[in-house]
Amino acid sequence: MLAPRARTLAFATLTVAFVMDVLDSTIVNIAIPAIRTDLGAGPVAVQWMVAGYSMAFAMLLISGGRMGDVFGYRRMFIGGMLGFTLASLLCGVAPTPTALIVARLVQGATAACMGPQVLALVQLLYPPHERVGALSFFGVLGGLTAVLGPVIGGALIEANIAGLGWRAIFLINLPIGAGGIVAAWYLLPGGRSPDPLRIDWAGNALVVALLFALVFPLIEARALDWPWWCFGLFATTVPLGVVLWWHLRRQTVRTGSALLDPAMFQDRSFSNGLLTSLVFAVAGGGFLLVLTLVLQVGLGLDPLSAGLLHIPFAVGVGLGISLLGRRILPRLGRSVLALGSGAMALGVAGVTVTVATSGSVPLIGVALLIAGLGMGTCAGPLSPIALARVDTRHAGAAGGALKTVQQLGNAGGAATVGTLFLVIAGGATSAPETRAALIPAAISICLLLFCVAVLSRRFPQRLFDTD
Repeated sequence: MLAPRARTLAFATLTVAFVMDVLDSTIVNIAIPAIRTDLGAGPVAVQWMVAGYSMAFAMLLISGGRMGDVFGYRRMFIGGMLGFTLASLLCGVAPTPTALIVARLVQGATAACMGPQVLALVQLLYPPHERVGALSFFGVLGGLTAVLGPVIGGALIEANIAGLGWRAIFLINLPIGAGGIVAAWYLLPGGRSPDPLRIDWAGNALVVALLFALVFPLIEARALDWPWWCFGLFATTVPLGVVLWWHLRRQTVRTGSALLDPAMFQDRSFSNGLLTSLVFAVAGGGFLLVLTLVLQVGLGLDPLSAGLLHIPFAVGVGLGISLLGRRILPRLGRSVLALGSGAMALGVAGVTVTVATSGSVPLIGVALLIAGLGMGTCAGPLSPIALARVDTRHAGAAGGALKTVQQLGNAGGAATVGTLFLVIAGGATSAPETRAALIPAAISICLLLFCVAVLSRRFPQRLFDTD
């Protein structure tokens, strides 16, 4: 165990990577109108710019986590951050929509090498009784970063530094990434799994195939006029899932080096935490994408004003995670998740009604504050509880699995809720159609949040009795 000062510096280094990862999953939302104008990107290209990052991230996160277990967490962290920084450069200089989409896919893939190591290294830096507090901090930081992404992006676009416009939201990663690489080299411990694990290449391939078959049709089917093969590809997720599970069990018995140890899923907290996190991320990812388009296209706000309107949401998320969630958790137990998802649904409904009627910016801000409080109250306990009983031998793989479902949820939110919204709004180019399309999108988000409340009843009550 590192000395307190060294551990604090190591933890600070991990937060840099964590912020870069979360920020780049949401900061692009606010730049969509500017990118569409500058590069001539269509609705499908826009969805790929948002969902492509999350899809690549989700497809490779478990693999990245296991590679940390095998090759070392610090080594994979530094390699991932280097790749992420270079991919950010490619995003910032992209001349066409296709080039930007490819760069975003590379950015997501390299983030998948970096991201799981953050949770794995936290597992190593802190003893069990301090680990929940450290993971809760990342919950606060992640929530704030996600909703402040549009604020930061709007400010950078409005500042138009050196005439870069929207490109600055990617190029800002260059100095941050360079500093993070140097700090990681000197400050992070070089741990890895104590077991003699090997890379499960077949398991990696099956996971990538399964996630591709799940997300690709959701993004492309509408643009291709719903061809039969998209439905066929989506249907292959069932046999792929069965084969993957069979392979994991067989590989665990034969070599003990499966990509994921099936025994992890026997813990109800971990398995239900993955499912609940997935549904919650779909709702949150869909809401953030739709909100950005509604504020700029539906209400005619400029990028900076639309970004600043996210501040009440960010404040609500921070308060929900750091204050409300942790303080009422001992009293309400797992019911705090239902309370949080219900409050978020109320806020989403408030935004929808206001946009459809008066369009009052102050009232939208109040509704976003309520939605943020609900989101933070629900999101805060999810990661710590899901990972509470995970054996540190599988810290990288478990962290990768949790982040996979979160990123898959973000991609799914952009693909499903985003597709519903864009179909009704006619590509989100007209203000009246955009405002009208918010209603069915909001209904779908609220239904997802209701599912989160139902799933919360499957958590063991005693896991929520800790402070």
